[in-house]
Amino acid sequence: MQRRDFSRSLFATGTIAAVGALSLTPALAQRVAFKEGSDYTRLAKAAAVSTPAGKVEVVEFFSYSCIHCFRFEPLMTEWSKSLPADVVLRRMPVAFSPAFGPMQRFYFSLESMGLVEKLHEKVFKAFHEERQQLTSPETIVAWVEKQGVDKAQFLSFFNGSAIEKAKAATQLQDAYQVEGTPALGVAGQFYIGGQGPKTLLIADSLIAQARKG
Repeated sequence: MQRRDFSRSLFATGTIAAVGALSLTPALAQRVAFKEGSDYTRLAKAAAVSTPAGKVEVVEFFSYSCIHCFRFEPLMTEWSKSLPADVVLRRMPVAFSPAFGPMQRFYFSLESMGLVEKLHEKVFKAFHEERQQLTSPETIVAWVEKQGVDKAQFLSFFNGSAIEKAKAATQLQDAYQVEGTPALGVAGQFYIGGQGPKTLLIADSLIAQARKG
């Protein structure tokens, strides 16, 4: 998803081929020399990170309404399972306009309630397989109730801490100069636009580079 319109699919191959490419990540990340300016961008001004020294932060920028994010998420989930102990992954919903605000608060409310693992994928499927437009507070709350989530507790986060978290997410998005989704930020230093499975190969390479300081 671009700021102004939907881009063409980022995936030239199907899911099976994509997973196959992902399985080569460790070896390829060591051998392939990715190019600054074409494969990734080095930020002129470092973005803030929330991880302590000795850890490498990776930020996934996404939107529930983005079809490319929906297709990318299985790869991201599989990749995250094998991350080393010194790498911390943060998911960050974007806002390219105020209309994205409820979706940002949706994610952060689920995160605060410990429901991301249970419902994150279901939200994507609700958008892109069931064609539900979960873009307003009313439709979002109605959907979470159907999932057995306590409405009052959800609203306490949705109308509370999620608002400030959404503002912080937009600030981080701007710091990384995110122009489309999915995208990754690495160590507050590097920005990777979505390039299908290759995105994660580049991330592995930049994680290794960030460790060197």
